[in-house]
Order: sequence, then structure tokens, then C-alpha cells
Amino acid sequence: MFAAASLADAFKEVASAFEAAGGARVVFNFAASNDLARQIEAGASAQVFVSANREQVERLERAGRVRPGTAFPLLGNTLVVIVPRTSKTRSLSGPRDLLAFDRLALADPAGVPAGIYAREWLERARVWEQLAGRVVPTLDVRAALSAVAAGNLPAGVVYATDAAGSDRVRVVYRVPATDAPEVRYIAAPVAGAPKAAADFLAFLRGPRAREIFRRHGFAPLASGAANPGG
Repeated sequence: MFAAASLADAFKEVASAFEAAGGARVVFNFAASNDLARQIEAGASAQVFVSANREQVERLERAGRVRPGTAFPLLGNTLVVIVPRTSKTRSLSGPRDLLAFDRLALADPAGVPAGIYAREWLERARVWEQLAGRVVPTLDVRAALSAVAAGNLPAGVVYATDAAGSDRVRVVYRVPATDAPEVRYIAAPVAGAPKAAADFLAFLRGPRAREIFRRHGFAPLASGAANPGG
């Protein structure tokens, strides 16, 4: 299974539940969605792909690696601004407050979904042009989180679920849903995938996986599919 880096913690727990319910063993490759799509397009032996945005799935549909009509929205997420736990910054009133920082960690806004979402938010707020030169792009959203957690950068924009999983950062601003693009994870079987892949995709939409996703802070979007072991 190839999945966005931000899903790592939740998906490992879901996979354990799937295997305990009699499902096949799940082997993961976590990375930025654009890098994963590039690998799949080049022929990597993926059977399931979960992208942090729809564009990467559409890319694989055009390449013939995902059959049109098989992808579905699985989860939602939100953006937050984080600072190191020891930072003196307590809260931000809005995106313009980011201009107080000399550097800003973002997953690469040229290609990584988390960075693209953040850039779109800042463009809507009309501060992107002023901030773009301060952005330190990272390989994926977990790398942006790590850079802030280590104190190497004074602030960053990541998913709320990533921030919730670290005790070394603090959230100083939650981006309102009305101000940001919808963050949607899209799941799809890769063309030629075996039945076990379909079983796992069904499990992802079932009640046990949905409970795990909620506990990790995601908003489940897909439901109703049967899954092995209930």
C-alpha cells in the first residue's frame, strides 16, 4: 500500500486491525503523494494508493495505472500553524501574523499536497507573495513537522493530525474551513490489484477503521462498504 506520509500512524493501526480480523498482511510505503504517484506511474508494485489530494490519483488515471471510477474520497483533514513547544508565540490572529516569522516550514508547495493546500490558503489571504521567499520546502508534511519540532524553524503549516501526534510543537492557529481548500484523501486500487487489495479498501470504509481514523483526528468521508471480520 502506497499512502501519504500524514497517514502513517493511523494506517499502521488500521492495518493491524485488518490483519487481526483475518485480512492479508499489509506492507506500506509512506511518502509525499506526488512522489508515490511518480513511483506508481513508473511501475512500482503498488496495489492500493491513498493520496492526500485528487490530482495525484487523476495523474495515475491518465497513465492507465488507476481505472477511472474506482477512486473514492476517504478522509478529511484541516491545516494548522505550529511553533516549537518552547516558542514564546502563544497564538496568531490570522495568516498575516505569519509575517512575523523569518522562515516557515512547508511541505514543498510546488508538488506536495500539504504544501499546495497551505499555499492556496495563503494565496487566498493575499500574503503568499510576501511569505514565499521565507518558505523552507520539505520532502513531505512529516518533515515540516520535524523541522519545527526540533526547533530548526520557528513555525510551519501542517495538518492538524500531524500536530496532534507531537508533544514537541504547539498549535497557534487553526485555519478555518471557510478560508482554506478542502483537504481530501482519495483512495484507489491500482490497476491489476488482487482481491486482498479490494478487501483492505473495503475495511478502510468500515466502522472499525472509521473509529481509528476519528481517534487520530481525521474526518472519515467514506462508509457503507463491507469489511472482513466486521
